[in-house]
Amino acid sequence: MPNFLPINTILVPQGAEYKAVCRAFRGVIGSIPTVVAIPVGMKPLLKYLHTSQGNGQFLAPKSRVLIMGICGSLSDRYKVGDIVLYQDCVYQDKQQECDRTFTAQLHSSISDKASLVKSMTSDRLIWSAGEKRRLGETLAADVVDMEGFTALEFFNAAGVSVAMLRVVSDDCQHNIPDLTSAINSDGSLNPLPLAIGMLRQPLAATRLIRGSLTALKVLEQITNRLFSGYSLK
Repeated sequence: MPNFLPINTILVPQGAEYKAVCRAFRGVIGSIPTVVAIPVGMKPLLKYLHTSQGNGQFLAPKSRVLIMGICGSLSDRYKVGDIVLYQDCVYQDKQQECDRTFTAQLHSSISDKASLVKSMTSDRLIWSAGEKRRLGETLAADVVDMEGFTALEFFNAAGVSVAMLRVVSDDCQHNIPDLTSAINSDGSLNPLPLAIGMLRQPLAATRLIRGSLTALKVLEQITNRLFSGYSLK
């Protein structure tokens, strides 16, 4: 990676997203960012960050944190596999901005691949295509996730520079399975409710699996491209 773009830590939702980012660093030699798995959802993430703050993690002076993962589209403009860089993130009537300089440097590195977007964070899974389109129109947001606003609010208050890079895994034209019951209170996934939710909506489940696999592959590829300067291969 070019020297003008130092990144201390990459935060990625635990599970498949974390594994995809880690795969991108296989065979890399030398100093690389610390890749940390974070829980899914606003409340579990906030609890995790406060615990990490007590341990002195992430909050070194002038540190830069990159948040990566997948997201859902709220607009016809963004399809499965599209790479997006957040400019800001809203939750209800509040807004937090990503670090402009950090984001601009990332964008200049991958501008032919990534779109600058406005995002929203939800405290619950948005599975309905109709609700996605309504939220996109009402809030003028392009994509949705379940962690972005919480992370921005925490790190902005601490004076840590944050950028967010995600890949779209589901569009706003089709429903995905309602997997709300599969997300535990600690932000982990419960396999049994997850399997039941997928079996109840097989077509939506198939679409979600295909979209997720596409997005995870792109996530791995863009991570490798972005951090290829670290590799001596």
